[in-house]
Formats: sequence, C-alpha cells, structure tokens
Amino acid sequence: MLLILTHENGDFDAVASLFAAHLLYPEGVPILPRRVNRNVSQFLALYGGGFGFVRQEDWRRQRVDTVLLVDTQSITHVRGVKQTVKVRVIDHHLPGELPADWQVRYAPVGATVTMLVELLQESGVALAPQEATLLLLGIHEDTGSLTYDTSTARDAQAAAWLMGQGAQLGIVRRFLEIPLTEAQQALYQRLQAGTEWLMLEGQSVLLATADAPPDFEDEISSVVHRMRDALVPDGLFVLVGLSQHVQLVARSSNDQIDVAALAARFGGGGHSRASAAMLMGQDLAAARRQLLDALPEVVKPMVKVAEIMSHGLKTVRETELVEDVAVEMQRLGHEGYPVVGDDGRLVGLLTRRAVDRTLGHKLGTLTVRQIMRAGAVKVFLDDSIERVQERMMEEGWGQIPVVTRQAPDELIGIVTRTDLLNLLSQPPRTGRQQDMRRRMAETLPRALWEMVQRISQTAAEQGAPIYFVGGLVRDMLLAKTPTDIDIVVEGDAIALVEHLRSRFGGEAHTHARFGTAKWMIGPDVWRVVAPEAALHAAPESLDFVTARTEFYAHPTALPEVARSSIKLDLHRRDFTINTLAVRLDGVHLGQLLDFYGGQRDLDQGVIRVLHSISFIDDPTRILRAVRLEQRLGFHIEQRTAELIADALPMLSRITGDRIRHELELALLEPEAAAILARLSELGVLAQLHPELGWSEAMAEALERIPAIWDEPIWRARRKPADAVVTRFMTWLLHVPAASQDAVMARLRVRQTTRADVVAARQLLAAARALPADAAPSQAAAAIRPYADRERVLVAVLAVLGDETPATAIVRRYQTTWSRVETALNGHDLIAMGLERGPLIGQVLDALLAARLDGQVASEADERALVREQLGDAYPSR
Repeated sequence: MLLILTHENGDFDAVASLFAAHLLYPEGVPILPRRVNRNVSQFLALYGGGFGFVRQEDWRRQRVDTVLLVDTQSITHVRGVKQTVKVRVIDHHLPGELPADWQVRYAPVGATVTMLVELLQESGVALAPQEATLLLLGIHEDTGSLTYDTSTARDAQAAAWLMGQGAQLGIVRRFLEIPLTEAQQALYQRLQAGTEWLMLEGQSVLLATADAPPDFEDEISSVVHRMRDALVPDGLFVLVGLSQHVQLVARSSNDQIDVAALAARFGGGGHSRASAAMLMGQDLAAARRQLLDALPEVVKPMVKVAEIMSHGLKTVRETELVEDVAVEMQRLGHEGYPVVGDDGRLVGLLTRRAVDRTLGHKLGTLTVRQIMRAGAVKVFLDDSIERVQERMMEEGWGQIPVVTRQAPDELIGIVTRTDLLNLLSQPPRTGRQQDMRRRMAETLPRALWEMVQRISQTAAEQGAPIYFVGGLVRDMLLAKTPTDIDIVVEGDAIALVEHLRSRFGGEAHTHARFGTAKWMIGPDVWRVVAPEAALHAAPESLDFVTARTEFYAHPTALPEVARSSIKLDLHRRDFTINTLAVRLDGVHLGQLLDFYGGQRDLDQGVIRVLHSISFIDDPTRILRAVRLEQRLGFHIEQRTAELIADALPMLSRITGDRIRHELELALLEPEAAAILARLSELGVLAQLHPELGWSEAMAEALERIPAIWDEPIWRARRKPADAVVTRFMTWLLHVPAASQDAVMARLRVRQTTRADVVAARQLLAAARALPADAAPSQAAAAIRPYADRERVLVAVLAVLGDETPATAIVRRYQTTWSRVETALNGHDLIAMGLERGPLIGQVLDALLAARLDGQVASEADERALVREQLGDAYPSR
C-alpha cells in the first residue's frame, strides 16, 4: 500500500500537495495531518468532502509498502509505517541529510504544489473548480501571492493553469485573509508587548517573545504573518511559550536573512523566507538566549554602496556649455553627470534628458548651471542599497555621487539606478561569491597565486582597486586553467607597476597613451615573492591595464578609448560571460563582480551578446561568438543569433586582415572543424565569399593535420607558424581553384602563404594525376619542386586522406625517394668529357631517374648509362 503524508500543522501548500499527489497516485491514501492551520480547517469544513482525505483517527492499521512525503522530508508517526518502508519525497525545500535509499524529487520553486501541478498538466488531468481552488490556495499562501523572493515563473505558470481550470479567486482571497481569533488576538497583543528591535549588519530584526494565553490551541503562523505585515521588519523571530516547550516561528524579507538555517539549528525546517521549530523542554528565557546567540550566524551583511558603485567618477563644471557636454555624453554613453562648482563641491546633477531637450530647442550655448537639477545629494560608501533607493525616491536623482564619512565633500564614485536594477535582477548569490579565493588558489600556479597576494597588498596600500576580468574569471569558474593573465586597475596602472617595480624589482614597460604597463619579472623577483614555489609555470611578465571605456565613431570602426571605471570597462565587452570580474586588492580579494548576468549565462551554457548593436559596432564579434560557443560547448541564444543574422552584411566593411586574424584563431582551436561548420551554418562564410563553404571532407582533412605533423619525418621540421598556415591551406584547398585567389585577396593573405597555397594546389593536382603504378622517377619529378616546403606537403597529405594511392606516393617520396642520390656529380661528368651547360643537368636528372627506378645501382652502372645514352655524342678520349 502507498501512503501519502505531509507535515503536522499543515498549511495550504501541505494539504494541497497531499491532494495533488492523490490525483497522481489514486491508489495512495492521503493522510490528513493531526493539526492543520485554522484557515485550512475552515476550507475543508466547507469543501473537503470530495477530496478523499483520511484523518489520522480514521486510519486503520494496514501494511504499508511505500510512503510518499509531500512538502516535508520527515515521516510523522502513523500506524503501520515501519522503518524499512520505501520512501519517496516531493518537496520544494532543499534536501537535507536523508537516507541514501530515499528517492527525492526537488525543485527550487515557491511551493511544493507547483511541482505537482506540473505533473498533473503532463498527465492530462482535468480538475473541478473546487479542486483547482485548493491547489491555487497552496501556491498563493506559500509564495505570498507570488510576491515572495522565492516565487518563480513556474509558480506563476502553475497558478495560471489552475485559473484556467476554474479556480475561484474569491475563495482564495477569503481564506488567505481570515481574521484572527480572540485567542490569536490575545497572543498578538502579548507579542507586541514583548518586542525587541535589533540592528544586525545594517538590517532591522524584530524579536518578539510571549507566553501563549491559557488553553491556546490556534496556529501561531497567522499571528506572525499579521505582525510582519504591520511592522515590516527585515527579519521577524517569534518565540511563544507553550505548556512544555517553546514554538519558534521565523520570517524573512531578503536573501541576507536565511530563517531556514536558523530553524535547522533547533531541529526545525522550512525555507529561506519562512520556517519554524519546536524547542522541547525549554522555557522562554532560555530559548531567547539561544536565539540571540544564533542570529549573527544567519543574518548576513546587506549589500553596501561600495559593492555596486563605479569608481573613477566623471563630473562636469557648472560653467561648461551644454553643447560641449552633449558631445561627451554621446562619446561615452553616460546618462548624466554630477555637476561641480569652481571649488570642486557638488552643486547639482545634469541628465541626458535635460541636455536633449535643451538641444531640441537649439539652446546649446546655455551653461550647465542653467539646466541642471540643483542640489547636493550624496550617499556614503557604507550605506545600504535601501538607503540609496530612499534617496533616489526622495530626490528623483537617477545617479547619486558617493563619498566617505571621513571626506564628505570628496566625490569618489557614483551609484546609478541601473546599478540597483542590475543588482535586484540578479539571481541569488551562489557559493561562487564566497569561494573565489579558494578557486584562485587552486587554479593559479602557486608562484602566481603568491604574487597575486603581494600585488593585492600593494594595491590596497596605494588605494588602487584592481581586478581579474573577462575570460580569465570565466575560465576559473569553469575550472579551466587560465592562460592570459591581465590585471585591470581602476586608477593609474602605470603608477601601480612603478611601485611594484621599486618594491620587488624587475622592469616596467609602459605606454602612457593607453595607460598600460607590462611588469617584466625575472627569476630574482620570483625568488623574493615566492621563495618556495616552483617557477616553471611562472609567467615572465604581467600586464596591467587602466580601466577604460570605448566608443565607435561609426559602425565597424576601431574603437576609441577613454579612462573609466571597472563597471564601464566591463560594459564595453562582447558577451555576458566575459563581463565577470574578481576584485583583488586588500580585504576585497576574491570579491566576484557580476553586473550583467554573466554567472547566469555561464550556468545555462549561453553565449549572449551584451549590447544589441554590438555586432554592428564590431562584426568580428560574430566570429568570436562562434569560437566561444564551440570551445565551451555552449549555445548562442536566440536573440543573439538574430542579431548575428542582421549584422552579416556589415562584414563586407571589415578589412581582410581583421577577419583573417579571427579565422586563424578559430583554426588553432581544437574544435576548429566545428567552428567552421557553425560559421557556414550561420551564413558567415558565404558572406565572406560565395564559394567559402564547409563540408565533411574539410572537417576530416583538418582533423588529420595534428597526427601528420607528429610523424617523425615532419616533427623536426615543424615551425611555430606552420600550425595555423597548414590549417588555412588545407581549408582553402577545398575551395574551387578559380575562387582560391579571390578568397585570399579578400582576406589579404600574406604573400608567402599565397605562394604556398598555389604550390599546394599544383602539387595536389599533380599527385592526383599520378597513376597508382607510377614509376618512382615519375612521382619524384612531380613532387620534388615542393619537397623543401613541409607545410605544403602536409596540407596536401591532409586533403588526400589516409588510404589513397597519391598519399602513399607522397609519403614514399618523403621517407625514401627524397634520400636517393646519384654517385656521379657535375664535376664527374665534366671529367668524363661533357661540356659545361644544360646537358650536365639533363644527364644528372636521367641518372637520378634511373637510380629511383632501379636501372642502375653503382657508379660503374651510371658511367655505363651515360656512355650508352649519349652514344655518338659521347666524347671519346
């Protein structure tokens, strides 16, 4: 027999889940909890006759084979349920430590009934209106009518389906807004009298304690719910003294207060926004002390201004002309600027809207002061984001400058409405936010990790925020070893590198125009920084780049750059997964920055372009998108694919050098064949040239190249440039011969590579024309002109394939026939009486052919052949 159970003190989610599970498993018996909340009890009193619930007191002990737990992970005491029973769980609470043989179905949704409604939809079950209403009550109660942060799109979709099944919102509203009983009102008043307001980590926490009125038997959760709505704390913790124990009920309004973790400490359960526990054998005073001791562990710091602000504040002076500021806004894309007076103090805010309206009235010669919003609205570095929201709503400013409490007139950064929206739209932070230090320690070579810590300390002393950014962070989060190690500096990269050089040694190569510096690090520096670490993997240099933004004067132009903040530096990047950053300086070491949803797309395996005109600004990003997609095994999301299709014609405006560079990078990837196939599928190759397509033969040829180069006869002759040139030639040899030159002209291929492609084309034609039984001399004559150009031969072998007669002939030439030499040379022939001139070369060629074909085997044979072939022309001496 299958028994369906839920938790005691059943709410609507528990009871609705019980019923939904019974619909899915009609052979199961749904056992109603001994205690249910009062609103549930009243609903069942009116509508419960047709739901098939069996009350605990009506259950007759029978053999139970399987128990299905819904909205709980613990078995309540029921007659007939033994320790050895099979257990299945359906729950929206994160699974705890459960027996290994339990089957658990979990989903991070707002209500367990959502999971069961989805299964009902798949099963094609139709519901009566009262049935749909019960299930909808479960979703609405556990998600706060879809307003709790734990609510998901799946909850909303399930609720919509239930409404389509006839669920009645009037009944839902009636039983979710049920008034308190007299006993509950009495408890409410006692709790109000016993409230304490605490400030923990910048958050308002309300602790309410009281003994329950005599003979109190109502549920406490309704009282707590009413108290939370009335007092609106960030966290609410209620302790109610009952006859022999204390009931804890907790509620939270944000991710920084995890009440489920607190309840778990006391043997209870729930989710991060609502939980409960029973403290057995405790009095109220002892329970209060335990709760106060535990609160610091579950109340995390709120997000502060310092975590979301941008450094490197850009301001304008009140005396500047509007038309001049408009040019700067257009270049940098800013939506507004703080305005300062001649003394550098904040006097107002200039918005893009005010500038646009002024220009629209052709009043560009007005000064900034004449159109700015006057005031000196500021927030402090350690203010919470709630304080920022309050200031924005009070003052109507969309960008608020940031100051420190020590220097309230010195503007150090800015926080914008977009910053808040980005923060609020991000999914809850994962463990990645806390473990980036560990990831860096595990991923980076030990010497480099120790160097990072030294740089971190130095940067903190200089007050310079520094970051790992982009692909390096992406690869660390994917547990891949990073290759390029660049450090972005919010401030002066050159000054930081000069300070590092003066402290640890080495050399500094700087470029003032671009604000970049390369720190050349020799073994002596590494021995100081990491004396016990192996240096074989330590880089010889580190690159430091000043954070910058960029703008395009026109589509496809190379970008112009300007110094900026880390946020704008990340904003200029191509794809969301390349916008992640890790802060490195001082106490911030390991702080993960994700302004643009990079973690989300990394988790989902998505290549998403950051800006809708990104491919218009730089169409080469199309090729980078495909390269990243295939390298990481991700997929280009639909909107990005649409933007790629729209931007394809812009490729015609890109120079061949830039396109060729991207193609060469693609050809060097292990997934080169897949990349080119995808480029063909998206229409990129055809856009470059109509004949530049893709085929399985191309893929097979490219895959052969590494094995050919690893053969002993080629390995010693391989040069670094051969890797990409051979792949390029192999790919191009599949293009019709008449189009190869046109493709190379479009891509502005180097002259040496063009000559190699032409040579490979000629050799390929010659090799294919050779009969399978061609004499060695005939084969050698065809191949010899190209024998000293290894990459030409390798490309031809890759195209020919492994088992063709032509392949065997080329390999035989390289391994055997190329080593065959004549015994006689030109001097010998002159000594035999031949005149200097073309005849000498012709005779030597004939002798070599005879050697290859086995017609001569010694010097004497060669001399005899010379006399025989020359006949009467041979001089007699």
